[in-house]
Amino acid sequence: MLLARADSAWDLLTGRPVSLYATAVLRIGYGLLYLAFLIREFPHRDEIWGPGSPWTPSLAAQLFDQTGWWSFLLLSDSRTYFELCYALALLTSALFLLGWRTRATSLLFAGVVVSFHARAIFMTDGGDNLLLLMALYLTLTACGRRWSLDARRARIKAARTDVARTRHVVAPDLRAARRTLVTVVHNCGVLVIAAQVCFLYESAGLYKVQGSFWDDGTALHYVLNLELFQPWPALSHAMDRCPLAMAVARYLTVLTQVAFPFVLFGRLKYPVLTVLLGMHVAIAVVLGLPLFSGTMIVADAVFLPDRFYAFLPHLLRRGTRRCDGPGPERGTGLGSVPQQGGRPDAREEYRPVSRPASGHAGPPPSGSTTAP
Repeated sequence: MLLARADSAWDLLTGRPVSLYATAVLRIGYGLLYLAFLIREFPHRDEIWGPGSPWTPSLAAQLFDQTGWWSFLLLSDSRTYFELCYALALLTSALFLLGWRTRATSLLFAGVVVSFHARAIFMTDGGDNLLLLMALYLTLTACGRRWSLDARRARIKAARTDVARTRHVVAPDLRAARRTLVTVVHNCGVLVIAAQVCFLYESAGLYKVQGSFWDDGTALHYVLNLELFQPWPALSHAMDRCPLAMAVARYLTVLTQVAFPFVLFGRLKYPVLTVLLGMHVAIAVVLGLPLFSGTMIVADAVFLPDRFYAFLPHLLRRGTRRCDGPGPERGTGLGSVPQQGGRPDAREEYRPVSRPASGHAGPPPSGSTTAP
């Protein structure tokens, strides 16, 4: 029994790459999030990462000596160099989002996230911590196999069967070894991403149950009354004045976070993921932390199976058909003109039928249609 399980685990690790659609969603999500983050902070880029930042390059270099971080933003104090680096970060995020040369752009994207995070480690919120880890983990995955420009280019190459056969005949063993290596590294990367998210939720839930601040609602009361986390003060005060809703939110949050790693292999994970999605949306709206919430929502996408993502285009097309209403071939709706006469694409002409002198109608000649 143990050997059988070991063989099945080895086959799962080396047989085929898992969660290709999920890693594509992570690539698109994190590329879009960081691109939006850089665009949002574009007017304040010099104050956060540039030469005019209160966290000066010399202070950042002193911190690097202690922590071992590195940033290409400190290679020069020139403002022109900083603007070029910012333009490179925008371009890299866009290319990573689109999945263009993903193996190279994933490394560039990870370097951009690490450099910008290390340059202003005290100037941004906590959402970029997980995004930094995910950017590093995605370099191990084949996140460009689905929903990317690389996937489109691969489909075009696959259509050229002669070239594919020639390459396959030239070095079949080398191609098989390379495929197995890429599969193993990809599957290990997906496993590390899933383990990171599980560890994050489990540790957050266990920290909440320690002490009485979360149990009696003190923690939520404090965070709802901090001006730093009040984009909508009226909404925060209204929620703070509803003790029943706050109690439900507290216990439901702790329960889902602690139980999350234990429900991943059953259907119970779908309602748990739905609850976590609502929790992150509430954090983004009520506390004003969209980057953190978006990072967590995208990370949760790794636990959805590929069949779910493969079914999404069919679901979207079905919903589009329902929104558009019935077409002309399915019936006439309001504002449509019914067909007049006969078929609009009929090739036969309507012409009168010759009748015999006796007044009895004979059969119509072949190729003609009885006139109305």
